[in-house]
Amino acid sequence: MPQITVDYSAELDDTFDRRGFALALHPMVAGTVTTKAANCKTRFRRVEESVVGEAPAGDAIVHISIGLLSGRTPETRARLTESVLALLAGYLKTADDLVVHASAETRELDPSYRKS
Repeated sequence: MPQITVDYSAELDDTFDRRGFALALHPMVAGTVTTKAANCKTRFRRVEESVVGEAPAGDAIVHISIGLLSGRTPETRARLTESVLALLAGYLKTADDLVVHASAETRELDPSYRKS
């Protein structure tokens, strides 16, 4: 726990420092939700194709989903989500003509969640 998934557009392959982002993200998450950075697990999923609104081409997306065990207040989850988006900006180096739509959510894991 926490389980973190980052979906990102293929156009960001060479401009998104994914490892650096995860290494900065883990201690920030840990400090916000009172866990250890070693407990954070992040996986990145490259999205081959995405369409944003009516944009014909050129827009990219990054969506970060953080799953936590229950017990965090909605305010704590919202604060974490906002911090994640602020952190992300420092790890995206994109051309001026590429529009990046970034989003994030922090949610509670289903009670059936288990790990081994």
